[in-house]
Amino acid sequence: MKQQLKLATATSLWAFAAVLSAAEPDTQLAALELAAGRGDPKAQTELAVKYEHAEGVRRDFQEANRLYCRAAKQGYADAQFKLGWVYANGRGVARDDGVSAILFRMAADQGHEYAAKLLPYVRMRADTQMPSCLLPDPPVVAALELQAEDSADVPGERSEIAQLVRRLAPQYAVDWKLALAVISVESSFNPTAVSPKKAQGLMQLIPETAERFGVKKIFNPTENIKGGLAYLRWLLAFFEGDVQLVLAAYNAGERAVEKYRGIPPYPETRDYVKKITGIYKKASHPYASDIVEPSPIMARIKRTQG
Repeated sequence: MKQQLKLATATSLWAFAAVLSAAEPDTQLAALELAAGRGDPKAQTELAVKYEHAEGVRRDFQEANRLYCRAAKQGYADAQFKLGWVYANGRGVARDDGVSAILFRMAADQGHEYAAKLLPYVRMRADTQMPSCLLPDPPVVAALELQAEDSADVPGERSEIAQLVRRLAPQYAVDWKLALAVISVESSFNPTAVSPKKAQGLMQLIPETAERFGVKKIFNPTENIKGGLAYLRWLLAFFEGDVQLVLAAYNAGERAVEKYRGIPPYPETRDYVKKITGIYKKASHPYASDIVEPSPIMARIKRTQG
């Protein structure tokens, strides 16, 4: 009888342990889903891996890619790498080396070792269209609000990019409203924007300008904004605070402005200046005279105006 009791007890314990063992993955999955639903990028990435590889759930590339994208948009490097891999191999999406190159670059800029190793095998393209899930939410900074210089209700407080600009701009003695107007026209607040001329990021820095002002992680919003602000500060000194010339130079280069002794006759540049000055109304901006010697054309412009 004792032997039978021991056997029955052991069997019951084994059955209970089996139930716990079976329930444990379900509990872990539920916790992961809860954390992912709350916006935790690490949990979103781990859950995406499960859907991609059918680990405890059905294989669902669409759900995996949706989760990768949500985490990548938050700047989570491993999600950026994994989504880049998805696009490099066409797993549930059309294969696109341009998208994977941008995502690998974003992850590599944050120190992701494998993303850096794969970068040489994909090529960035000027016409790359990023997945809609990675595009920023509609900008909260409106042109009419930017014109209200003394408004207590500062536009863009709900925008992380606007807050970042407001924090960084004073360090470069650049009006944050001018910087925001430039970002609005340059990239529509899209930190992964790439132009046909290979200008990149929020402030659309071309590789030469990025290198010139020490930007190493061009898709990193903070570094990109710092580089753009440094360039604006330099241009403001070079053109002695003339906002239209500064904007023309930001678009077409300072040498083009010097060549034509004013805004170059390029339709793109003229339209660019018009758009930004429609948002930022000030014609002049304070500048630091010790940054660079002013352009020789400034003396001629002053004589003409005088």
